[in-house]
Amino acid sequence: MTPGEPVKPLKPRKLLPRRITLRGRLTLIYSGMFLAAGVVLLGVTYVLFSQQLSPQGPKVFSGRSPATPPATVLPPADGAVRIGSDPGKWMKAQEDKLRDAATTSLITQGGIALAVVGSVAAGFGWLIAGRVLAPLHRVTDTARRIAAAPVADRGLHERISLRGPDDEVKDLANAFDTMVERLDRSFDGQRRFVANASHELRTPLTLGRALVEMAMHRRTASQDVKRLGEDLLQINARHEQLIDGLLLLATSENEVIERRPVDLADVVAHVVTQTAPEAQQAGVTLHEEAHEAVTAGDALLLERLVQNLVENGIRHNFGHGGWVRVASRTRDDGRIEIDVANTGPVVPAYEIPALFEPFRRLGNERLVTAKGAGLGLSIVRSIVRAHGGDATARPHEGGGLVVTVTLPPDSTPPHPEAWTAPPQGPTLRM
Repeated sequence: MTPGEPVKPLKPRKLLPRRITLRGRLTLIYSGMFLAAGVVLLGVTYVLFSQQLSPQGPKVFSGRSPATPPATVLPPADGAVRIGSDPGKWMKAQEDKLRDAATTSLITQGGIALAVVGSVAAGFGWLIAGRVLAPLHRVTDTARRIAAAPVADRGLHERISLRGPDDEVKDLANAFDTMVERLDRSFDGQRRFVANASHELRTPLTLGRALVEMAMHRRTASQDVKRLGEDLLQINARHEQLIDGLLLLATSENEVIERRPVDLADVVAHVVTQTAPEAQQAGVTLHEEAHEAVTAGDALLLERLVQNLVENGIRHNFGHGGWVRVASRTRDDGRIEIDVANTGPVVPAYEIPALFEPFRRLGNERLVTAKGAGLGLSIVRSIVRAHGGDATARPHEGGGLVVTVTLPPDSTPPHPEAWTAPPQGPTLRM
């Protein structure tokens, strides 16, 4: 808006119509139909009643008899007595008054009775609609309990098991029960697969740890062998912890249940220290801008998130002369933010969504190479979703990528021992 330009008045917002429940709509339909039928019935009664009182109908006054004297005393309305008046006119006037009074009474009393009976009918319609829709409320309540379960597969054991007449509502309830039963069997199969995969992954790690410990505790073991064994045990322990965390993530349907305060500034500093040798070997400079950023979650998974982002920035870079910048901060709105930017090849904007898919890489890199197996950003996205956050990426000006992760803040006061750095040593590459 330029200076001096008149300010345009804001248009009033249109209020959305309030939602009317199905029970309310059915009650309105029942009441409307009853009132319409009552009005028609009252109209037909009025027509028939008018025909009975019309001059073409039965006669109230049939004429003067021959024995009637020519002079009759008629009691007029004003109380005076007039002799010689025509009795036919007086009777006709009385018939008109009677017909008008009867018609008015019919319409008034009939309208009042119709209003009273219509109100009673609306109340009965409300009760009947509620009774008819009760099975649908049962279906809705069951679906909400399943959806509100803390873990997606925890509420699938519930069933509606509707009893009653074999109608459309019961068919809907039975179809819902069948769907939930099939989902329950599917999740059972997934749990069995995860359990078997957990066993198969832990067995070689346990065997490897036992062999390393045997080699370290031999009398003839040298100091070099013992140091190598300690490093191998650290790697083995990290593998076991990571497998446990990822399996827990899979079984929890991307949700971390046990959350503890984690300062991401400590995580960033630890990851930069761990990846410094790899960056030095690749000729990439690491820049750390770690500010206090306390969130709640699993420390191991959050470390894995930052490490994957830093490793991707190192591996997909120019090499000598490149850089990776890692920053953590607390935004003004309270949310936690991690930015990882790096130099490197130009990344088209349309390729970015595919980078978060498993086994997807940029360009023609479709094979497992030294740069990784294409799981880094997919694991990042899974961990972020597990913690209730969001991960976005955009091309960096001049080449490279900028990945921004936002996480909710910790709802409890920070604790100095909330996060303990993992043991130093080599870490698992993905």
